[in-house]
This record gives sequence, structure tokens and C-alpha cells, in this order.
Amino acid sequence: MSTPLTRKVNADDHVAGPSDAPVTLVEYGDFECEFCGRAFPIVQSVRKSLGARIRFVYRHFPLREAHPHAEHAAEASEAAADLGGNDGFWAMHNQLFNNQDALEDDDLLRYVAEIGLDARAVDEALASGTFAPRVRADFRSGVRSGVNGTPTFFVNEERYDGSWMNEREFTRAILDAAESGARRPPVGTDVVPRSAPEPRPDA
Repeated sequence: MSTPLTRKVNADDHVAGPSDAPVTLVEYGDFECEFCGRAFPIVQSVRKSLGARIRFVYRHFPLREAHPHAEHAAEASEAAADLGGNDGFWAMHNQLFNNQDALEDDDLLRYVAEIGLDARAVDEALASGTFAPRVRADFRSGVRSGVNGTPTFFVNEERYDGSWMNEREFTRAILDAAESGARRPPVGTDVVPRSAPEPRPDA
């Protein structure tokens, strides 16, 4: 049986698309994850293809041991959301996935400035761990929903274990899964180490 999404989509989530869309796609992702980087343009294309029929939600699941820059990248996206609202988050989200090979703190601040937000405020937020609890809340909700790698997708609150690597197949599978709950073996995820700790603010 597929694992359900334990934390329902709510006002705290970062959402793109209409609230009454027949399909809600939730991604638990890591900005430094290679597989998430591969999934990014596919998800973007699927969203464009389905238009108002899909609502997309992104939640953080940084794999700190495997991806040392993922935590601060996630926190920076939350700082961007705090400064620029939903548009600020999605602009930063896109910048991070488009520049996965450059996620040092200085890079993060440059991306913030490029999307027209206050880099100094984000720098202070990263130094103090202001948004670490927000990232940790997403991570914990993922653990409760059975997430153990990235990317992990949920379609209409049910985990999708099929292939996302082929855009046409993914689009068809999203719609089919929403109607029939069909599932396939998992393909293409970075797996969280068994000993990986939950994300926490840097000292």
C-alpha cells in the first residue's frame, strides 16, 4: 500500500497553481541533489503542459551528510520567501536548481541579489539559523510520510513510486495515479543515509 502524505497541504506551504486544481503534486526535494536537478526541468514542463489542472508544492528534505550545501540553500529560499513572498520563494527555487554546481553562501547571496531581494538580510538569516526550524519542519513531515530519499513525489496525497525521468510518462502517470492509484517501482532517488541526522541550525 502506498504511503499517504501525513501533513496536508496548508497555508505554510509554497504552492504554485490554483487551489482547485484536480491534481496536487508535492515534491520533497534537496537543492543539491543530482536527481532533483534532473527532475526540475521535467516538473517545470509537466506543470506547463497541465496548466490549471495541476497544483505544485515544494517541501525541503536536505540530505546534509551527502549534500553539505543543501541546508543553507533551503534556508536561503525560505529567507527569500520571507522577503519576497511566494514569488520570492519560487524565483529563488528556480535560481538554485539552475545553479546546482555553485551553492556556497556567497553564491546564495548573489542569487538573492539577482532576484531583487536584500542579500544582507539573507546573510544575517543564514548566520543566525532563522529559517532552520522551517526547513526542519518540512524534513520531519517527510520522514513521517515515509520519505527516505530525494526527489520523492506525492500525487493527491499518495506517494508516487513510478519513474519521473520520462516527461511524457510522468505526465501520464500523474493523471493516471490521481484516478486509479497505479504505482510502479521507485526509480532515481538519492537515498538518505541511515545515520543521517535531522537538519539543525549550524553552530
